[in-house]
Amino acid sequence: MKVMIRKNAAGELTAYVPKKDLEEPITDCQKPELWGGVVTLANGWRLELPEMPSDTRLPITVEARRLEG
Repeated sequence: MKVMIRKNAAGELTAYVPKKDLEEPITDCQKPELWGGVVTLANGWRLELPEMPSDTRLPITVEARRLEG
């Protein structure tokens, strides 16, 4: 699914899923860097993000995979 990753006005990372019209803060990252790991959103969704360079500029739209459980 397409997911836009960006920083909000408070400097927090957020994920926006256009297909669901859902925007949630990213509350947990599996890896120290954002890319190539699993992140958890405030609503409990877990998304697997693609590998990207650590200096990737935000905002960016990526193809993420939603994990069950």
